[in-house]
Amino acid sequence: MKQFVPICVTYLLIFVVGTLGNGLTCTVILRNKTMRTPTNFYLFSLAVSDMLVLLVGLPLELYEMQQNYPFQLGASACYFRILLLETVCLASVLNVTALSVERYVAVVRPLQAKSVMTRAHVRRMVGAIWVLATLFSLPNTSLHGLSQLTVPCRGPVPDSAICSLVGPMDFYKLVVLTTALLFFCLPMVTISVLYLLIGLRLRRERMLLQVEVKGRKTAATQETSHRRIQLQDRGRRQVTKMLFALVVVFGICWAPFHADRIMWSLVYGHSTEGLHLAYQCVHIASGIFFYLGSAANPVLYSLMSTRFRETFLQALGLGTQCCHRRQPYHGSHNHIRLTTGSTLCDVGHRNSRDEPLAVNEDPGCQQETDPS
Repeated sequence: MKQFVPICVTYLLIFVVGTLGNGLTCTVILRNKTMRTPTNFYLFSLAVSDMLVLLVGLPLELYEMQQNYPFQLGASACYFRILLLETVCLASVLNVTALSVERYVAVVRPLQAKSVMTRAHVRRMVGAIWVLATLFSLPNTSLHGLSQLTVPCRGPVPDSAICSLVGPMDFYKLVVLTTALLFFCLPMVTISVLYLLIGLRLRRERMLLQVEVKGRKTAATQETSHRRIQLQDRGRRQVTKMLFALVVVFGICWAPFHADRIMWSLVYGHSTEGLHLAYQCVHIASGIFFYLGSAANPVLYSLMSTRFRETFLQALGLGTQCCHRRQPYHGSHNHIRLTTGSTLCDVGHRNSRDEPLAVNEDPGCQQETDPS
């Protein structure tokens, strides 16, 4: 295809950023005990799925753009490729959905979160996510295989095997429409409702705390309480905004992917020249956004999470140790565990040293304290 060179350059940039970013995400979560929070386990699973997309899907797509046929890896590799890519795609959706549900429980039902959202529970959830993703990827995988290109009145073309759809088109339409409904539309609606409820809950709690501050008698007490509210709100906003941004980027990057598959299933076999040109544009855009979504998450973590930014720099050998000295804050932990409704409370075991996904901090440096 004539767009191969610019697409190749774009894909290679995405590949470098994505593999480096997701590799750092996995590294800092595995190496730092303070990063092994229930929320970060979902981010680790999401990073693994993104790495597989970039390491397996992107090179194979570039190879097929450069040499469309024959597919020289055999039928088994064809099945494995479709199964793997479909699995990691579905796992990404389920990880983002589970992450949003976890954030909703932490904000709206904090007491329940402390007893339910433990490391063991999250590990089981992540395992279930990958099992479900594998099972739901089987129908689409079964419809693909090796097929020979054919010329009308001449028959199959020698050495033209390609990895493509070989099953009934009607069944494929049903599969892609069902997948788009269950693994894109429904999760996005659910996530949108959850974050709306989270926003309303945080707004209500902030108003209640402001009323409480106004009821204090002394100016010193009011100032202390006002500072507490500001720190708590800043930490909550940091966590919620980052995860909300992740969901928004996820929706934007995955919408073209599903539109591409649905459009191909509808226009296949009876497309006009105009429809074919439109599909080519959608197909190119969907590929770029699809792989861009796998590379964007670590960039969001670095931009919006102080803790991830610090650990990324330390993993690269560029970090400093100043952010680990202790700064007492009126006898309370710097994690701002000031109310039972705090979204930054540790939901692991009491004696763990878990820190929140995005640790809020004073303008100076960050304190590492035992959340118990």
